[in-house]
Amino acid sequence: MKTKEHSFISSLFICLLYLPVLVTAECSCENEVLSKDTGNKTKALKYKFVAISSILMAGAVGVSLPIMAKKIPTFGPQNNIFFLIKAFAGGVILATAFVHILPDAYQSFTSPCLSEKPWGVFPFTGFLAMVSAILTMMMDTFATSFCKSSHFDKALPVNGDEEMLGEHEGHVHVHTHPTHDHAHGSAESSHHLMITQRIISQVLEVGIVVHSVIIGVALGASQSATTIKPLVAALTFHQFFEGMGLGGCISQAKFKSRAIAMMLVIFSLTTPMGIALGMGISKIYNENSPKALVVEGIFNSLSAGILIYMSLVDLLGVDFMNPLMQTSLKLLLGSNLSLLLGAASMSLLAKWS
Repeated sequence: MKTKEHSFISSLFICLLYLPVLVTAECSCENEVLSKDTGNKTKALKYKFVAISSILMAGAVGVSLPIMAKKIPTFGPQNNIFFLIKAFAGGVILATAFVHILPDAYQSFTSPCLSEKPWGVFPFTGFLAMVSAILTMMMDTFATSFCKSSHFDKALPVNGDEEMLGEHEGHVHVHTHPTHDHAHGSAESSHHLMITQRIISQVLEVGIVVHSVIIGVALGASQSATTIKPLVAALTFHQFFEGMGLGGCISQAKFKSRAIAMMLVIFSLTTPMGIALGMGISKIYNENSPKALVVEGIFNSLSAGILIYMSLVDLLGVDFMNPLMQTSLKLLLGSNLSLLLGAASMSLLAKWS
């Protein structure tokens, strides 16, 4: 089961790196290409190398912090600080979907380089985001159900503490020790929570990685220094905050060290490798070609739907309905404020990018 999970993540990562091949060697939209600022290519190349190093470091630090902080009692899952950090990260991911990714997808589908029909007459951005959110919900529930049923099939046999005493009026009476049942129930609950957290972490990483490849390739393929310069700072902060959100989920999922390392490496390398790929195909890649616009629009819409569902349902919804938060007005207000700060910080970055 774990080998299949690892191979699935690795295969998905490799497939995403082939996305640029789908959008090369296409005709360009002359009006938009001529209006682009070509800038200084040497200066642009310098900014790209700066972007690769800064984004790599920011992503690695951001995704590692929650995992390392887990070893510190103050940042434990049942402490107030942990709830505040997760609320902030949830706001970041939610704003990423609504403020960054959805507008990019809409801009791709409404580009004058695409024909009016069907791209201009049907709301593909919202439709694909909705479909993606529904499919994510289905996958989330079916995967959790499958894992739970598989675990129940391996139920422990009846031991000496349980004796069949007989039947009375159609009811079977069983003698059990309450402490044993309570401990077993707690173990079951803990196992189910761990399964849910693992599914959340993997699906969330898929949504983030898809978008990271696209923005990495777009930055790497750009030849304009004036376009790349503000993106370096924006994407560095973007990667750091997204990493904190993903790292918080991974830290709760109780993966083994190998799986954690693989997920951290994939997240940290995705955008830098996308930039490197964009640099390699910059001479043949045209971001305004019809095929490039359609591919980017589709994948951005799907990515937005995944992140919207995961942030609202699996990140924020679970924590805000937690009994610890519901019984503490101070924690509830603090978490709401942290959520708003996270969303505001990522929304402000949209101005830079």
